[in-house]
Amino acid sequence: MNLNQPVTYIKGVSVARAELLYTELGIKTCNDLLYLFPFRYVDKTQFYTIKDLQQNTSEVQLVGRITSIKTVKQKRGSRLVATFSDNSGTMELVWFKGAKWIKDNLKVNEPYVIYGKLNWYNNTPNMPHPEMELVSEYKKKLQSAMQPVYPSTEKLTNKGISHKIMRTMFQNLLQQGFESIEEPFATTFRNEHGLLNKKEALLNIHFPKNQELLAKAQYRLKFEELFFIQLQLLLKKLINKSKIKGFVFEHVGEYFNDFYNNHLPFDLTNAQKRVLKEIRKDVASGAHMNRLLQGDVGSGKTIVGLLTMLLAIDNGYQATIMAPTEILATQHYNGISELLEGTSIKVALLTGSTKTKRRREIHEALEDGTLHILIGTHAILEDKVQFKQLGLAIIDEQHRFGVAQRSKLWKKSALSSSDTEGVVPPHILVMTATPIPRTLAMSVYGDLDVSVIDELPPGRKMVKTVHRYDSNRLGVFKFLKDEIEKGRQVYVVYPLIQESEAMDYKDLMDGYESISREFPLPKYQISIVHGQMKPADKDHEMERFVKGETQIMVATTVIEVGVNVPNASVMIIESAERFGLSQLHQLRGRVGRGAEQSYCILLSSFKLSSDGKTRLKTMVDTSDGFKIAEVDLKLRGPGNIMGTQQSGVLNLKIADVVKDSPILYEARQVAIHLLNEDPNLSKPEHQRILKRLLILQKTSGIWSKIS
Repeated sequence: MNLNQPVTYIKGVSVARAELLYTELGIKTCNDLLYLFPFRYVDKTQFYTIKDLQQNTSEVQLVGRITSIKTVKQKRGSRLVATFSDNSGTMELVWFKGAKWIKDNLKVNEPYVIYGKLNWYNNTPNMPHPEMELVSEYKKKLQSAMQPVYPSTEKLTNKGISHKIMRTMFQNLLQQGFESIEEPFATTFRNEHGLLNKKEALLNIHFPKNQELLAKAQYRLKFEELFFIQLQLLLKKLINKSKIKGFVFEHVGEYFNDFYNNHLPFDLTNAQKRVLKEIRKDVASGAHMNRLLQGDVGSGKTIVGLLTMLLAIDNGYQATIMAPTEILATQHYNGISELLEGTSIKVALLTGSTKTKRRREIHEALEDGTLHILIGTHAILEDKVQFKQLGLAIIDEQHRFGVAQRSKLWKKSALSSSDTEGVVPPHILVMTATPIPRTLAMSVYGDLDVSVIDELPPGRKMVKTVHRYDSNRLGVFKFLKDEIEKGRQVYVVYPLIQESEAMDYKDLMDGYESISREFPLPKYQISIVHGQMKPADKDHEMERFVKGETQIMVATTVIEVGVNVPNASVMIIESAERFGLSQLHQLRGRVGRGAEQSYCILLSSFKLSSDGKTRLKTMVDTSDGFKIAEVDLKLRGPGNIMGTQQSGVLNLKIADVVKDSPILYEARQVAIHLLNEDPNLSKPEHQRILKRLLILQKTSGIWSKIS
């Protein structure tokens, strides 16, 4: 049997069943079915006797005979009751549905294996709707003491594809297609890394003989899945380094030195210096830089980005920063323009709302090279936007950009030169303020070099975070009045849930009214900002807060990125349980930007889910973005954290990048060692790995030149 054939080739799978498997579980071929793994197992290693049954035992398995059958009338219909006995005693088996069919098929005085959940009545056990099999049939089957339970849906169950039917399908598939299972690892490789062979692993994942073999089968299949992902990412990195040429920034010239010596408003931290050194080494090497810059909120990534852009300009190239939202692009533009004041560097902002006349000016200045730095949103990707010599592209918050959009940046610098094969792409620096846990970075960004800024600039105090319930609101308001008395400003943020803008707006307006009552005019001035306001009104309100004309900013999460007000010292997050961890962390980063002690108050109702409690406790316990990201990853899973663009990369069949991080590290080390020893996988013992890799390259979404 060829495993790429449709599932109808499996005995017992009709065309109707095949269609159901496809619409409900996405299973088309025998191979797809083979890699649908059980999510739990029912342990049938133990047989009980009736006298040993305990009240706390839920699912049990017994061997015995049916000695009598009777039908008992009830208020509605009737139930079928059979007396089941073994050498130690008797109990009843009960059926409320299908009584006639069951009665006709039960064999009295024949030995049966029965399995099911117990009910207890007056200290006597009975078993409703047991799974039953004649001992003679039980002995014939591809037997596994631990029975697999597969993912299913209501529709599959309603159409008669029960767990039992699923198990029969897998049994037939393994009997028919066992010989077609291909092994990508040589015997020496398997022995060296303690791996079961592939056939044995697949047999024991579906029908484990015991717990120990199940563990070995799971390890083998997880290792293989993670190994091939790492191998692809590492090869991609090797190709980037060896084949894709990059512009060489060899000079550290006057732009960089003038800014560093005369305009830098503070000393760089050791972490910033270390990262800058890593970047300088990259851009001087002649290879294409593809680097991920991770740093917590407020760790100073923008300065590192700016210094890298000055290196590009010193070497005759232009640079660009692309941000996911207009607010963030504008913030970068304002911050960088302020830092570069007094220098001769030209900076421009290009977003969706840039006027046509200004656009034309920007396009001309880009093409003739008089514009050094362009900051903007997706607008930068439009075909009309062409640079004279784009040498560096900085992407802020990468996981909000799709791969296709990033690939357009490569073509922005269509500089063909005689010593290269076509286009030389700009160096890429990806900045993210949502720290990505190491396990996830290794899986999604395994082809990028990673730099981490892991210390905050001197003088920044830790934000004190507390959790308060709604009933403490008066105490919280008193605290706010004390802070405002000292001349500080306050944010009050309400959740934003896309499904119900009307509900969010109502929450915000109710909150605004209660705050207005508590903080009346003219003593207190309040700004309000939400998604339904016109951009001009929003900007006006933010501007008032920035200038200190208002003491309180009531907002939805619009301000997660955006305003930078060093005088704001308190962040109140209403209904904090409705926010994700990374969002709470980003919001907290809005305060603590000045020299004064800052506070973050998480307000919630008493009704908290266990995940909600974990999130709020994590926020109170730590301000380390990496620790927060680890907890977030455990709670939400990798797909949700990365957003839709990247979650496809982690469409894993059996491995879990969080729970299986030790296997992930092991698989990556083995892949690194293999490529150091045999970069082209040309040795005879690696031919099967190469064959598997080539198949994956055709089908897997992560094989592309773009980071």
